Amino acid sequence: MPEVRIIAKNFMDMVASMPAIKLDKLYQNGFICEAILRSLPPLAKKYVLQLLHIDGPVPAKLLAEWVLPDGLSKHKVAIDRLVQLRVFVEAFDNRKNEKTYQVNSTYQKSLQNLLVHGGTLPRESMPSNITVRLPTLEDLETYALEQWECFLLQLISPSHVDKTLNISSSLMKVFQRRLLSQRDREAPKLTESGFQFLLMDTNAQLWYIIREYITNSEERGVDAGDLISFMLELSFHVIGEAYNINTLTEFQRNIIKDLADLGLVKLQQGRKESWFIPTKLATNLSVSMTESSSRKEGFVVVETNFRVYAYSTSKLHCEILRLFSRVEYQLPNLIVGAITKESLYNAFDNGITADQIVSFLRQNAHPRVAQRVPAVPENVTDQVLSLISVYVCFLYIDL
Repeated sequence: MPEVRIIAKNFMDMVASMPAIKLDKLYQNGFICEAILRSLPPLAKKYVLQLLHIDGPVPAKLLAEWVLPDGLSKHKVAIDRLVQLRVFVEAFDNRKNEKTYQVNSTYQKSLQNLLVHGGTLPRESMPSNITVRLPTLEDLETYALEQWECFLLQLISPSHVDKTLNISSSLMKVFQRRLLSQRDREAPKLTESGFQFLLMDTNAQLWYIIREYITNSEERGVDAGDLISFMLELSFHVIGEAYNINTLTEFQRNIIKDLADLGLVKLQQGRKESWFIPTKLATNLSVSMTESSSRKEGFVVVETNFRVYAYSTSKLHCEILRLFSRVEYQLPNLIVGAITKESLYNAFDNGITADQIVSFLRQNAHPRVAQRVPAVPENVTDQVLSLISVYVCFLYIDL
C-alpha cells in the first residue's frame, strides 16, 4: 500500500525557503525579526543575542567553544537553523583559512531597533470610548472552531454544510488540489492525502492550509513575502481585541476576509466602522505546531466489543468516524458506530494507516476514559494493527 504523508510546515520553514532578496525585505520589519527569534531553539537565541551588537564576522571555532562537548549536537542544530533562515551569513576567511558567521545586517538593525526603542503595531486596538459589544474569549474560541469545521466540511463534503463560506471557487480549488480527485461526471472523492489530512489535529490542518494558501499566492497575483509578513505581524495582535479595518491596505483587507472564513479572525460591523478581532488560531501563527498544540477535550469512547460512542454534535466528527468505522445512527449529541473488518479494509484502501486510526482514537479519547491506561482497549488496538498485515498479504496475493 503506498504511504502518503503530508508535511505541514510552519511559517519558519516557509521563511527559510525564500530567496535571499525576499528574506532581507522581510527582515526590514522588526516584528518579523522578533517572530523569527521566538521560533529559534534556545541555543540559537543565545547566539543571536550575544552577537547582535558585534558588526564583524566571528570564527566558527569560537562559537563551538561556547558549548560543552556533550552539547555539540545542539550547537550544530542551532547553527544550521540560523543559516537556513539567513539570520547568520556564512563565509570563509581565506587569509585565516577558517569558516565565519555574521549576523545578517538587515536582521541585525531591525532587531536592535526593536529592542532599544520598542515596537508598536501599525494599528491600535479599539479605543475605550467606543461602546461596541465584543465577544468573550470563550465565544471567540467557539466561533473559530465552528468556522474551521464549516470550512473543512465545505472542503470535503459541501452537501453537509449548513452555511456556505464566501471563499472563491478558484481559491477552494487550490485547497482541494491534493485532497480531492474528480473524474468526468463523477462526484469528487477524497485522495489518500485527503483522508490523512482529516485525521490530523487542528493545528496540523491549519498549517497545511496556510502553507497551500501562501505557496499558491503567486497564481492569485499576491506576493508570498508580503503575505507571510502580514500574517506574522497579525500574530502579534492581542486575541479578543478589535482593530479598525480602515487601518489595513486593500491587499490586507482581502487577506483578512479569507482569514475570517478560516476562523483566524472575526469580522464585526460597528455603527460607523468595521473591525476585525484576532482569534487564538491567528495569534498562534508565529509559533511552532508543538508549542501551539494544546490537548482538546476528547469525545470518543471505544469499548472492548469494538463499539464506538462519540459524544459530539459535530457533523465533521461524524464524517471522520465514517472513514474507518460503520456509523449506525446519530442522536443530537451522540454518534454510535462500530469498528468492523470491512470498515478497516475500506480505510486501508483509501490510504489511511492503522497507526493513524489508533492515534486518532487515543488523542480524542473522552475524558472519562482518557485517564485509563490504555485509553483504547488493547484488543481493539491489536486487532486494528494486525489487520493491516492481513490486508498487505492480500494485496501481494492479488498481485
